[in-house]
Amino acid sequence: MNKAAEGTLLRVARVLSTCFFVGYFPLAPGTLVSALAVLLYLFVPVLQDPVVLAGGVLLSAVLGVWSGGLMEESAGLDPSEVTIDELSGQWLALLLLPAGPVPALLAFLFFRLYDILKPGPVDMAQRLPGGWGIMADDLLAGLFANVSVRLVLLLVPAQWAGFL
Repeated sequence: MNKAAEGTLLRVARVLSTCFFVGYFPLAPGTLVSALAVLLYLFVPVLQDPVVLAGGVLLSAVLGVWSGGLMEESAGLDPSEVTIDELSGQWLALLLLPAGPVPALLAFLFFRLYDILKPGPVDMAQRLPGGWGIMADDLLAGLFANVSVRLVLLLVPAQWAGFL
């Protein structure tokens, strides 16, 4: 591949992997992208359709493996500006939950907790090579967050169920 084509691919990878440059925000870009993912979910009703949201998770995961891998080759191991993994993981955390601000907030809090603390398998997943490692830990954190929200919702007393 010639240099011009390589440069174009890297530019496209940079735009996608940084969620249209949000990843360059100087303070907690991953948390910002996660919050934006929740806001999109809450205020773009079509994202509450499980088929659409699952498609978003799948598309962002595939694009993240590709673009994150290119960014890692260019910028080093798991560059902090790559935030498409937070988008994908956060959307997975929201998938098939009841629509509403409380489940969305819980999904956000649990996702950030698991993404930051990286318990056991989440930490091991990030050791996969290239874009796979960039994406795998966040997708696993999203899965853990989703299950955690479901457990909280199961444990909520019936009189509080209307609040959620």
